[in-house]
Amino acid sequence: MVNRILAVVTLNMDIVAGGAPIFFARNQEEQEKMARYLARTLDAMVHDLENGVYVIVKH
Repeated sequence: MVNRILAVVTLNMDIVAGGAPIFFARNQEEQEKMARYLARTLDAMVHDLENGVYVIVKH
């Protein structure tokens, strides 16, 4: 099984780029909620990179 990054949820658009869909949140509360909903919808896991970025990964 290959791990895949399905989405990125960030507060700072200047620190992310790449091929996965990127979602920008206005505040940390919105970011956490968005990450949880995306992970649930995509049947994936949320990983906090602790730099204002969450990645949604399918394991």
